[in-house]
Amino acid sequence: MKKVAVVILNWNGRLFLEKFLPSVIQYSHKYADVIIADNASTDDSVQFLKTHYPEIRIILLEKNYGFSKGYNLALKQVEADYYVLLNSDIEVTENWITPVIELMETEEKIAVCQPKLLSYYEPLKFEYAGAAGGFIDKWGYPFCRGRLFQTMEEDKGQYDDVAEIFWASGACMFVKANIYHEFGGLDDDFFAHMEEIDFCWRLKNFGYKIMYTPHSKVYHVGGGTLPKISSRKTYLNFRNNIILLYKNLPTPQIFPVFFVRFFLDLIAAIRFLLDSGFADMWAVFKAHYSFYAMLRRNLKKRKKIKHIHVSKIYNSSIISDYYIHNKKTFTDLDKQKLQS
Repeated sequence: MKKVAVVILNWNGRLFLEKFLPSVIQYSHKYADVIIADNASTDDSVQFLKTHYPEIRIILLEKNYGFSKGYNLALKQVEADYYVLLNSDIEVTENWITPVIELMETEEKIAVCQPKLLSYYEPLKFEYAGAAGGFIDKWGYPFCRGRLFQTMEEDKGQYDDVAEIFWASGACMFVKANIYHEFGGLDDDFFAHMEEIDFCWRLKNFGYKIMYTPHSKVYHVGGGTLPKISSRKTYLNFRNNIILLYKNLPTPQIFPVFFVRFFLDLIAAIRFLLDSGFADMWAVFKAHYSFYAMLRRNLKKRKKIKHIHVSKIYNSSIISDYYIHNKKTFTDLDKQKLQS
């Protein structure tokens, strides 16, 4: 058993495995075990792996459990000190593991870390799903250093500092295995999208740190499982975002945040109707309905979390800054509003 386990959760991703698994093996085998967890793929992913990579361990799940539960079930079967949750559509680079592990071992309270995420198709630009580390604003909207909404910055070394962040991307997330299991891993109910934000916030509520290092970089295709324009994706993003706010916000903040979010999400729904049609608009309303239908279950989860003032929440509206004040990059934002 090696100290690190790189675990790729696959679902009908044979083409990604064929393209990107060679780089993972090439640059990981000295330092980590590479494992594929398959979410009951209906393509020939498993047969492809058995034929071309018989040395790779495959964990077969009985159905498509999604990202959250899929990883939770798979990682219960993996022994290591560190897990790397890695998307199948990522190209890794030489020496991508060591700098992250070295950083995480400098401090006991560092629980999670991510490398620099760049775009596979536009290698000079940051990638949407994580860029140079994730943050959220006071109303719960996520953004990244290097990416605000659909504006992706070019990587010019502006984020080449090791930094504490709010959330690390699930596309390539390093996590200490004992902490992952102690906190129950990702929330099964999320299925996919924003589960890593919820997980990181839960850890921060218990005093742990989430970090970013530029000394490791990977290239991400993005949108490998659900297309970028998808009412299912819209539904999951809005529902899961509301759930993670309810679970993790300090009690005095819940009512004001939810009051504002109702109107902001209503505006978003109207915009979806005008831009992309009825399906995305309905997905927003369905997300709110699902949240209230799951309220009792999430109240039980909330009661298990210690709610404290946590760092790296942007104490302003990223929507207002971006669309009204024309602040299009992370460096444009007022850093004094970033809670320390």
